Amino acid sequence: MAENRRKKPNILVTGTPGTGKTTTSSSLAEATQLRHINIGELIREKNLHDGWDDQFDCHVINEDLVCDELEDLMEEGGNIVDYHGCDFFPMRWFDRVVVLQTDNTVLYDRLSERGYTGSKLSNNIECEIFQVLLEEAKESYPEEIVVALRSDTVDDITRNVASLTDWVRSWQPKA
Repeated sequence: MAENRRKKPNILVTGTPGTGKTTTSSSLAEATQLRHINIGELIREKNLHDGWDDQFDCHVINEDLVCDELEDLMEEGGNIVDYHGCDFFPMRWFDRVVVLQTDNTVLYDRLSERGYTGSKLSNNIECEIFQVLLEEAKESYPEEIVVALRSDTVDDITRNVASLTDWVRSWQPKA
């Protein structure tokens, strides 16, 4: 089985847009020397989408193409995958699933600064209020590998990176 051959863990960092996934993933990659894979960038760079969704102002991801693109890297291990969705990735890929959560007022300000308006802004705030990504992660992966982390401030991100770095250092391949 692929997971038994990995010498380094794979981590999924997920959460509503604006919760600090890319900042956390980049810092964690630097601290651990794991590979940071930003799925949004990968989709754009490799055209792993089925066009543009005018209503949600984003690409329509082709999940099969994304998974095909990542399969070999994930089998190898040592990856931090950064994306706002999680339910389409194979369960076998991840040793830890991190769901970043942010206070709604902080999130509102972050998304507004990014230019989110109207339904794009309100839909993302509602996702955070109703903990959609945490529920999605718990339904898609074994509960013991899913962890929710607060991500409101720079101190939170620093603390999260430190605890995840400790986890990576203590990780052992499955026998």
